[in-house]
Amino acid sequence: MFRNKPAGLVVDYIGLAAELKAALAHYSQGDQAQTGIDERQAMEAFLNALDVARAQFHGFDYAGALGADTAKRLLVLPAALNQILDGAREAEDAEIGTKRFLDAVAALVKAFKLASGTPEASAHAAEVAFFVAVRSGLEKVDAAGGRGRSGSPDFAIEQLVNRAVASTEVVDILEACGFDRPDISVLSDEFLLEIQGMQHRNLAVEALKKLLNGEIASRTRTNVVQQEAFSHRLQVAVARYHNRSLDALQVIQELIAIAKDLRAQPKDDLTEEERAFYDALAKNESAVEVMGNQELRIIAAELVATVRQNAGVHWWTRDNIRSRMRVAVKKILRKHGWPPDLEAEAVQTVIRQAEAIAQNLV
Repeated sequence: MFRNKPAGLVVDYIGLAAELKAALAHYSQGDQAQTGIDERQAMEAFLNALDVARAQFHGFDYAGALGADTAKRLLVLPAALNQILDGAREAEDAEIGTKRFLDAVAALVKAFKLASGTPEASAHAAEVAFFVAVRSGLEKVDAAGGRGRSGSPDFAIEQLVNRAVASTEVVDILEACGFDRPDISVLSDEFLLEIQGMQHRNLAVEALKKLLNGEIASRTRTNVVQQEAFSHRLQVAVARYHNRSLDALQVIQELIAIAKDLRAQPKDDLTEEERAFYDALAKNESAVEVMGNQELRIIAAELVATVRQNAGVHWWTRDNIRSRMRVAVKKILRKHGWPPDLEAEAVQTVIRQAEAIAQNLV
C-alpha cells in the first residue's frame, strides 16, 4: 500500500528511470518523442515468443489453469511440470531439454515487458503467468540445475504477471504435489510408498532427487567417505534415468533403495566422528585385511582426539594450524603403519576427513 492507494506497484529498475531521463536529455524534443518502442513490433515479438512457449506444451491442455481458482490451478500445475520433464527426457541431453523451456519463458517475459502496455498483450497475462509458474516449479524441484532467478532484472515484471492470476497467493509446487505434511520425511516408509505411487512420476523423480540430496548432505556432513559414496550412487541413478536406461518408476525404486540404505547406516558404540574416521580408514581394503576392525577403531579414536586438540576458531584460514593438524594426523597413521600398502591417496582421504570434522567442530 502506498499512501492512500489500496493497491498498485511502482517499479524503478534499480535507478533505471533516472538514467533514462539523463540519457534522453542529450536528444532534442523531437528526437525524444521518437525514442519509444514501436508497439506493433513489440506485439509481434511477444506473440512469437508466446507461440514458442505454447509449443512446449503441444498436446497438453492447460486451459483449466488460466483464470481459474487456486484448487483448479493446483490440479494442472503438477501435470504441466511432468509434461515439461517428460519432454526434456526426449532430448539428447535432459538438462538441455529443460533449459530450452526455461529460455523460452525468459524470452516470453522479456517480450511481455515490452508489449505489456497494449491491450492485446494484457489479454494474455494469465497465460504468461502460467508459464512463469511452471518455470518456478521446475526451479523449486531443482530440475533446472539450481538456477534461481529471483535476482534477475525481470523479477519485478514476473511479480506483476503473477498478480494477473492472483494477487494474494503464493503457490508452492512441492505443496501442490503433496509434500506439505509436517510429519513427512524422505526416509519414512510412508513417504517413500507415497512418492512411488505418485501419478506424475517424472516430477516425483525430480522431487525425490532434491530431497535425497538434502538428506545426504545433512546425514553425512562429517563423513567424507559416506557422502561421496551416496552422492555418487544418486548421480549414477539420475544419469541412467536421463539417458533412458531406466524409466521413471525404475529410477524411483532405485532412489528409494538409496534412501533406505542411508537410513540404515550402522549403529554401534562408535561416536559420529569415530565412525567417519573408521570409514575413511576402512576404505583402504588392504588395511581391513591386514590390520582388522579393532585396530582401525583404535586409530579412529586417536584421530578424533587429535583433531579436537588442533582445531581452533577459524582454523581453516590459518595455514600454520592446518599444517600442524595434518602433521599430527600423519604421525598417528605412521605410528600404526597405516595404510599397509602405502597408498598416498588413502592418506589424503583421512586428511580430508580430519578437516571436515574440524570445520564441523568450530
